[in-house]
Parts: sequence; structure tokens; C-alpha cells
Amino acid sequence: MVFSSLLFLFLFLPAVLAIYYCSSWRMKNLILFTASLVFYAWGEPVYIVIMLLSTVTDYCFGLLLERPKLSDSKRKGIVVLSIIVNLSLLSYFKYADFLIQNINTLLGTDLPLTELPLPIGISFYTFQSMSYIIDVYRRTAKAQRNWLDFGTFVALFPQLVAGPIVQYSTVAEQLRHRTVDRAKLAEGVRRFTIGLAKKVLLANNIGLLWNTISNSSPDTLTVLTAWLGIIAFAFQIYFDFSGYSDMAIGLGLMFGFRFNENFNKPYMAQSITDFWRRWHISLSTWFRDYVYIPLGGNRRGFRIQLRNILIVWMLTGIWHGASWNFLFWGLYFGIILIFEKWLGLKLLERMPRWLRHSYALLLILIGWVLFAFDELPAMGGYFSAMLGLNGQSLWGTESWYLLYTNGILLVVLVFASISNRTRSRVNTPYLQLVWHAVLFLLSIAYLVDATFNPFLYFRF
Repeated sequence: MVFSSLLFLFLFLPAVLAIYYCSSWRMKNLILFTASLVFYAWGEPVYIVIMLLSTVTDYCFGLLLERPKLSDSKRKGIVVLSIIVNLSLLSYFKYADFLIQNINTLLGTDLPLTELPLPIGISFYTFQSMSYIIDVYRRTAKAQRNWLDFGTFVALFPQLVAGPIVQYSTVAEQLRHRTVDRAKLAEGVRRFTIGLAKKVLLANNIGLLWNTISNSSPDTLTVLTAWLGIIAFAFQIYFDFSGYSDMAIGLGLMFGFRFNENFNKPYMAQSITDFWRRWHISLSTWFRDYVYIPLGGNRRGFRIQLRNILIVWMLTGIWHGASWNFLFWGLYFGIILIFEKWLGLKLLERMPRWLRHSYALLLILIGWVLFAFDELPAMGGYFSAMLGLNGQSLWGTESWYLLYTNGILLVVLVFASISNRTRSRVNTPYLQLVWHAVLFLLSIAYLVDATFNPFLYFRF
């Protein structure tokens, strides 16, 4: 079940909200936890066991960490054991086949693949659960003694599927005390509607253009068509991912939670450093707080800092999927960030704003080619098309046709990507209500007739 489905919008969500608002405060976390298990089990009932195992394990580890007179070495052993358990589960389901395939290729063996489907959201709830244990170990948060409250934190369906990654310390108090009133409900509905429209009306429609171009042979693509394709993918992944984040934040508000923002107009970035302060903020923050800083950050000299950056970005890349292209994608951005810290940012400061923006967009688009193609030959072929090395012309009839038929949509996408993501430009409450009602009805009309509604986060 996904947020942008008629089943979720007209059956699951209304039923859960109705029960939630009619219940007493003591029952609210139980209702949320139960609803989250139903949501997760809708497509993968067996994998509830994996999530519950992770939940129970870290709940017990958290209690152990607060035992009186426990030595520092034993506390460190507990947190290491917790990390091993969590990463072992994640690695087995997400990376086992990738490892087996590479062993077979290198050694000429024929080891069988596990061919297990990836539990949806496992990367998100694993990182959340790990943040809890590390926060308790650092004594920046107290261990949760109510198993139901902790289970609600791990399984919370609004952000289980595609984030944002919620660190325990940011919601610990909200698990025990939160208000649910008309103002939060109205704000949540508005935010959810914006996210739904971004996903359904913008991401899905520009995704059709990307599908058309990416499914063509790279040998037949003109330079303009290839660049148009990767621009379409850049818009698709942004509006899809930020749309899901907006819907998650909106759902959180409906249930009384305030989650941190996950996107801040990333395509307005003036450098790659700036881009990663704006894109998937919760993931960047997680790696900064739980990997980069513990490794020493920038406190142990420039060489150690460069090592730490490469480690973080290798992990960031492979977090997105079990494929070499994601590792290359992470290293690509890690190398650029090292360059910017060493020399690049000083050079960029001397450039005009438009040139800094162009520099960032060009490198971002190149990065999306690395991200989009799992198979390296296909990636190389697409780069060849973008550079005009495939023997095709700069443009052709198909290029102008695709640009003409998608021109208005591209203009809308440009303006939508640079506008404020959370506030409506309409100031009158009545007009705001009408505007959001129109967005919702248009989204529903699209879903009723839709044959293209991809879920981009299955690999996470």
C-alpha cells in the first residue's frame, strides 16, 4: 500500500483517522502501532517478523544500556552488538544477492541467489532504530520503557515507506505528549495534498517522458533528447521523493507529530555542498551525526577529514541500492565535495550567481545518470548520447516533438521546484481551501485513470 493509491486515500486513512480521533489518549499509540502493522502487512505480511525482531531487539538493548553501574566497555559492547544485528538484517535482505553475483563473476562460481524480495522501508526503520540505540548510549536520550511507544516510533506508517528518517531524539517527547487539534489537522491535510499533487500530477507525468527516452536505444538518441531525458528524470525523482516526504509530514501532523523537513529547494543550490544541505536532509543529517562526526569529522586534520568524507559517501551511495552504480554515484559526489572543501568553494565565491548555479545543476544532472542506470553499459551508452559520441545529430524531429508536447509541463516543473514547498501563495483562507480541493480532485482524477504510478523506493 502506498500513499498515492485510492485504497489508502479512501479506505485506510479515513478509517484510521476516525478511530484515532475518537479514542482516548492512552489508546492512540496502540491504534497507530496496529495501523502501522496493517499498513506494512498489506503487501508483505511475512516481513512484519523482521521489523518486530528489530524493534524488540533494540528495545531490550536500550533498557540494558541504562542498567545501573554498567561499565563503559559493556555499554559499548551492547551498542556494537545492536549495530551488528541491525546491519546484518539489512545486509542480508538488501546486499546478499549483490555480493553473491560479484563472487560468481570474480571466481567463476555458480552460487545460488537468495532471490528474497526487499522488505519495504527496511533502510529507513533500520536507521531509525539504530539512532535510538546510539542516542541512548550517548545519553542524549533516555531509554524508552514503554514497548508500545517504542514500537510506534519504529513502525510509524506515515514515514515508514520513504522517510524522512526520524531520529529518536526528535520525537521522544512527542511519543508521550502531543496535541491533536483542528489547526494541526488542517495543516496536515494541506501539506498532504501538496505532496500528493507533486507525486501524482508532476512526478508521474514527467516520468512518462523519462520512460519514453530511457527505454529507447542510446544509439538512436540525439544530444537534445538525451539531455531532455535526464532533466525529466531529475524532476521526476525530486517531485516523487519530496512529494512522499510532504505527504509523510502531513500525515504526521494529522496524528500530532512534527517531523523535520527533508527538502529545501535543492535545484536552487549554488554548489554541490549546498545541494546536499537541501536534498534528503534527514539522510545527510543521519550520516553526519552517526558516521562522520564519530569518525572524527574535521577535527583530526585535513587528510582524516577527506577519508571520512569518502567513507560517508560510499555508504550514502550503497544505502540507496545494491548495485555498483550507486557506489559510483556516492563516490562521485564525495570526490566533488572534497574538491569543494579544498579549493572549489573559494573559486565559486568569485563567480557570478548564475554561473555557480549552472555549475551545480550540470554536476547534479551528471550524477542522476549514474543513479538512474543499474547496468554500466546502459549508463555508458547514455553518456555517449549526451556528449554526441553515438553518431547522432544534436537534435532531430523527435527532440522537438518531445520538447513541444512537454514544454508546458517543464515550465510548471521549473517554477514548482523553485517556489516555497510548504506555503501557498494564496493568502485568503477560502481561496486556499478551493485551491487545495482542486489539487486533490485533479490528483484523484489522475489516479482513477492512471496506468503509470511507479513506486521509486522499493529498493530502500
